[in-house]
Amino acid sequence: MQPSQRTTARARQRGLSFIGVILFGAVAVAAFAIGAQSVPIFMEYGAIKKAARKASGEGDTVAQIRASFDRSAQIDDFTSVTGRDLEITKHNDRVIVSFNYEREVPLFGPAYLVYRFQDSTR
Repeated sequence: MQPSQRTTARARQRGLSFIGVILFGAVAVAAFAIGAQSVPIFMEYGAIKKAARKASGEGDTVAQIRASFDRSAQIDDFTSVTGRDLEITKHNDRVIVSFNYEREVPLFGPAYLVYRFQDSTR
């Protein structure tokens, strides 16, 4: 093989370098780790939203709505929001239940990923 043919053959090679594969793997592992910790947080948010909707339809008084929400919290096993944390208002004879909370996911050292949730039953 002549020297010019070796250079041409080498120039046609395509693909990732070893360092590129390592960096891609590290990013993929980090994304998977954050995602694995985030899925339960979003599932809990769905349960809280469902409990707030159910409580707004079941109770007539603030105490009844809070008690209904707390019963749902025990069934769905979430503790981020309790009945005391709810903001309960009335708008045009309709009960509106609002909540606001945040959850943190530790990443590394002093770094955290913070999720802030705020919703109402409008």
